[in-house]
Amino acid sequence: MNYHFITIEGNIGAGKTTLAHLLAKHYNARLVLEAFADNPFLAKFYENPQQMAFPLELFFMAERYKQLKDLLSQKDLFQNITISDYLFTKCLLFAKVNLQDDEFRLYQRLYDIIHQQVVQPDLLIYLHAPVQKLQENIRKRKRAYEQNISNEYLFNIQETYTQYIRQHHVKTLFIDASNADFLGNEKHLKVIIEALEHDYGDGQHYLSLP
Repeated sequence: MNYHFITIEGNIGAGKTTLAHLLAKHYNARLVLEAFADNPFLAKFYENPQQMAFPLELFFMAERYKQLKDLLSQKDLFQNITISDYLFTKCLLFAKVNLQDDEFRLYQRLYDIIHQQVVQPDLLIYLHAPVQKLQENIRKRKRAYEQNISNEYLFNIQETYTQYIRQHHVKTLFIDASNADFLGNEKHLKVIIEALEHDYGDGQHYLSLP
C-alpha cells in the first residue's frame, strides 16, 4: 500500500470515523480523529445556527490545524501510515454552507493563510450516502444535538463536498456507501482494503460495495 496519509471524508453520519478506526487497525496506522466534542459551540450552533456559526467554524479550524500540524510533524518509527477522519479543507466547505457572505469572506482570508501550512493527504476516501441513509445513521448514534438536522442541510453539505471534489481534481476514491455496514459486513471493509492496493491518478475513482 503506497499511501502514507489517507483521509476519509463524507457527510454527517456517512461512517467516516468507523471506517478510519477499522483501516487504522488493519494497517497498524496512526489514527487522527476530529475532536468535535471539544467544540463548546457545537450544540449551541444547532440551537441558533445564524448566531453561533462563526465562532463554531473558527474553533474547528484552529483545532484541526493544531491537531494536524502537531501529529503530522512527528515521525513515528513504528507507524508509517496515518489515517484521518477529516480533511482540513472541510473547514472551508462547512463555512461556505454555514456562514453569511461577509463572515465567509473574512473566514476564507484566514483559511487561505493557514491552509498552506497543512500537509495534504496522498488519497482522499469519500463516502457518499443518500440523505435518508445519513439520517438513519444519525438517529442510531443518538447525539442529542444532531437529531433535528434537516434533510436540506445535509443535502447542501453533500453538494458542497461533491462540487469541491469535481472542481479540484483531488485524488479521490469515491465510494457509494448507500448500503455500507463496515462493522456488520466484513466484505465491505475487504473491498476497500483491496482497492487501496491500486495506485490512482488525480481525479475521482469510483467504488461500489457489494
